[in-house]
Amino acid sequence: MAERMTDDTLSGLAPLLRVRPVLDDVCRLGGAWTAPHEAEPNGHAYFHIVTQGCALLDRRGTGLLRLEAGDVLLLPHGDAHTTRAVEGAGHAHSVTTVRRIGELRLKTSVGVEPDVELVCGRLNFEGAPQSLILAALPDTIVLRVGLQPLASRYSPLVAGIRSELTDIRPGSIAIARDLASALFIMLLRAHLEASASAEGLLRLIGQRVTAQAVLAMVRDPVRAWTLDELASIAAASRASLVRAFRKSVDMAPLEFLADLRLGLARHRLRTDTSSLDQIAAEVGYQSQAALSRAFLRKYGVRPGSLRRDAGARNTQAESSQAG
Repeated sequence: MAERMTDDTLSGLAPLLRVRPVLDDVCRLGGAWTAPHEAEPNGHAYFHIVTQGCALLDRRGTGLLRLEAGDVLLLPHGDAHTTRAVEGAGHAHSVTTVRRIGELRLKTSVGVEPDVELVCGRLNFEGAPQSLILAALPDTIVLRVGLQPLASRYSPLVAGIRSELTDIRPGSIAIARDLASALFIMLLRAHLEASASAEGLLRLIGQRVTAQAVLAMVRDPVRAWTLDELASIAAASRASLVRAFRKSVDMAPLEFLADLRLGLARHRLRTDTSSLDQIAAEVGYQSQAALSRAFLRKYGVRPGSLRRDAGARNTQAESSQAG
């Protein structure tokens, strides 16, 4: 089991995330319904909260994931996906009406009794440090709120969101949005605490000795950090800090910083159109050539080739969806 995050660690992490939830849809659906979602731009994540019934998540290349009432799904990288009915394959698709309350869409099936309810939205992140954290998250996180011991802690938040969006009154959407923000931070904490094998950045943030040094690097990934500076921030000796990093991720602190920068560069190359020179500068490399050499050593491919391949895949996916 991973070491429990301290209050100081979570407090340091939360401001870095700067989560701004956008509540897009409240869906009350029945019959053979489907809801496609296109890939979101850099810095955005999708979430779906199943408040009643069950649904399927369909992501290209990963198969179907069943979601039950009380499940909170997060797609940290904003991947294209479709939510759909569990039953109804081969049946005519149900017709859905849409009513708006401000920016919120209320979607309801017509002529069929709804058997599933979902709250759907996006989480917006801003800035390079947030992208570092996003790049370290897995493609899919599911919080099973309906299962103990999570139910007693998270169910009130999910119930509060549903209550505000069922009987909408002045301030309801703002309240539901704030509850969704709290729910996401708690979801991330639950993910960290439950995963002894959390990758890289998340594993280090979840440990007392390494957390503050990692947060410092995340806040300013471009800075030319020294081991002495990081050890001072961690309130540990240089040797203790190196041992803690090597035990968790099998590399020294400054090696991990280089890995973080390359992870951020790879994330940016796949998700935005900034020039290679700009990306290199914003992740801590003095030139595009320096980034390219390090990138080739790490991933076996040049940054430009990765960007071209990602662009070709996106074009192919868009053509498939259009067809």
